[in-house]
Amino acid sequence: MIPCKAVTRIDRLQRIDREITKSVFIPKGTWMGGGTLSYSEHDQSNLNYLVMKDFDGKGYKFGVSPYIGYFFRDNVAGGLRFTYNRNYFDLKNFNLNLGEDMDISLTDLYSLEHTYSISGFVRTYLPIGSSKIFGLFNEARITYGYGKGKNSTGVDKELDATYQTMQNLQIGFAPGMTAFITDWTAVEVSVGVMGFNFKWIDQKTNQVETGYRRVNSGNFKIDLFSINIGMTFYL
Repeated sequence: MIPCKAVTRIDRLQRIDREITKSVFIPKGTWMGGGTLSYSEHDQSNLNYLVMKDFDGKGYKFGVSPYIGYFFRDNVAGGLRFTYNRNYFDLKNFNLNLGEDMDISLTDLYSLEHTYSISGFVRTYLPIGSSKIFGLFNEARITYGYGKGKNSTGVDKELDATYQTMQNLQIGFAPGMTAFITDWTAVEVSVGVMGFNFKWIDQKTNQVETGYRRVNSGNFKIDLFSINIGMTFYL
C-alpha cells in the first residue's frame, strides 16, 4: 500500500518574497521636536454676491501645535503634542435674499472660542524605497481638549451672551509625508486627523439659563483642505 500524505492549506500557500529591504530611516535614541502653525483672516464690507447682500463682518482663525518625541525603536517614536486654537467672528450685518417672501437678515452676531488640548502619540516612519530623504509616516494619537467660548447677539455683547465650556476626546491617526532638507531638519505635510471624536458642550445664557450638547462622530475620510505643513528637528 502506498502511503497517502494529507495536503493542508499551509502546504499550498507560498510566501512571496517581495525583496523589500528593511532600512533605518531614523535610528533609535533620536529626539524629535517641531510644530505646525496656521492662520487665516477675512474681512468683508458691504459685500454683495448672488443672493447674499450687504455682508459686513470680519474674523480670523489661529492655531499652533508644538510637539516633542523620542525614538524608542528604529523608525518608531512616542511623544506629546500641545495644541492651542482660537476662532473669532464678528458679523455686523448679513442679508440673504431668496425671493420676494424669503428674506433673512442677521445683525450684530459675535463669536469667540479658544481651546487647549494635549495628545499622546506613537509615530512610525517608512522610507520611500531606499531613500534617506523622503519617507512616509503615520501618527496614532489620543487627545483630550478643553476650551471656552462666547456667543452673543445684539449691540451689548456682555448682557445678551451665551458662554460655553467644551471638552472633547479624540482617538485617531494622521498620515503624512516627510522630506529632509538637512541632516537634522525635515519638512512635513500631513492631513487632518481621522478617527473617532467625542465632544461635550455645556452652555449658560445670560448667567441664568443652562443647556448642553453631546456630539459623537467618526471620520475616516482624507480631507485635502485640512493639510498641515510643519518643521521637525531631529537630535
